[in-house]
Amino acid sequence: QVQLVESGGGLVQPGGSLRLSCAASGFFFSSKTMGWYRQAPGKQRELVATITSSGSTNYADSVKGRFTVSRDNAKNTVYLQMNSLKPEDTAVYYCNGRSQNGLFNYWGRGTQVTVSS
Repeated sequence: QVQLVESGGGLVQPGGSLRLSCAASGFFFSSKTMGWYRQAPGKQRELVATITSSGSTNYADSVKGRFTVSRDNAKNTVYLQMNSLKPEDTAVYYCNGRSQNGLFNYWGRGTQVTVSS
């Protein structure tokens, strides 16, 4: 079955870095757009970054220049490198995989990222 398993979250000080990973299985990974979304307490889930099957990327304005999304199709894994973290980056980060037509759309269970001194 389809699985998306996030890892790499944790507690980090402001200005620090974390690298999230999302290991995918059960579907043709390289053909899907992969994305990272986040949800802070009391807020709606929002887009962080996406990467298409061809490697095109898209970022939320709030993370441009600080976060980098990448993928390794040989490992069926998508990454999110987060640098210069801010307290407002604190949220549960979710991995998403979807097809162009939207018929395939799966989510991981999320990983907590807390930025605090």
